[in-house]
Amino acid sequence: MDAHEYILSKQISWARNKNIKLVGSKGERGRPVYTAELKDNLFQPLGLSVKADFESGDGGELSGRPSKMCALHSSSALGVNIFQYWLKAKQVPAITSACGFCNKSNESSRNIRFEQKYPISNSFRFSPNMDVAIENSSASRYAVFAIECKFSEAYSSHGHSGLKAKYLELREIWDGLPHLRSFAESISPQDKGFEHLHPAQLVKHILGLTRTFGRNKFRLLYLWYDCLGREGAKHRDEIGEFTSVAKKDGIPFHALSYQELIIRLSGQFESEHRSYIKYISERYL
Repeated sequence: MDAHEYILSKQISWARNKNIKLVGSKGERGRPVYTAELKDNLFQPLGLSVKADFESGDGGELSGRPSKMCALHSSSALGVNIFQYWLKAKQVPAITSACGFCNKSNESSRNIRFEQKYPISNSFRFSPNMDVAIENSSASRYAVFAIECKFSEAYSSHGHSGLKAKYLELREIWDGLPHLRSFAESISPQDKGFEHLHPAQLVKHILGLTRTFGRNKFRLLYLWYDCLGREGAKHRDEIGEFTSVAKKDGIPFHALSYQELIIRLSGQFESEHRSYIKYISERYL
């Protein structure tokens, strides 16, 4: 069983154990890996601010019936299930620390946003959407902690795009990032070297964050779902390769698997936040 099928099968088993009705992507058509109602795919209903964020994004996560976020393997649903809880509980620093952005005593994190856009240049019509952004107070060294979230799509057979040549033509956006630019040349216009990591997406996030906040005023996390076997090992190797490139330019980038994050949260908060920890552990570990 490949990694993508493993994730889908595990999520289907979870849904069946919870007696959750599943439908296809077109309702009665398609493989039944979507919940009939969005609420069945989430630990908590979408808060008003979170819903507004997704409605403003370019991914169309809430459109259609069933919506994209109804997919059991939806990375946006996984992100909401992990992060929205701490926003509603008004304990944003707890998840910030668990993600490895800062120590437990840091109280500067104020808000959690989804699908935020950080423009790279006026030359582009669209800006990349950051899955999760933790906004900090003005007293913090970092204005934002940004998170790119991946679930099953990292193991999909559809592949991913490289970096369009137009990005390399804009020399001003690469100031202070010589190693990242050199790397970008190797994945433009096609990316033939990376199988699971989508480095062009990470490069664009770094360019957008740098333009918006400036160098060293943000931190970027790649939060991904790990799998056993060759695909998981290859994914880890590719993450390591990109991390090395980012480090050469002093880019504050790190990676963490969802499993590691859930284990950290369980170890720290199981008694205080029992129902949340039970949900994410049963579903994603």
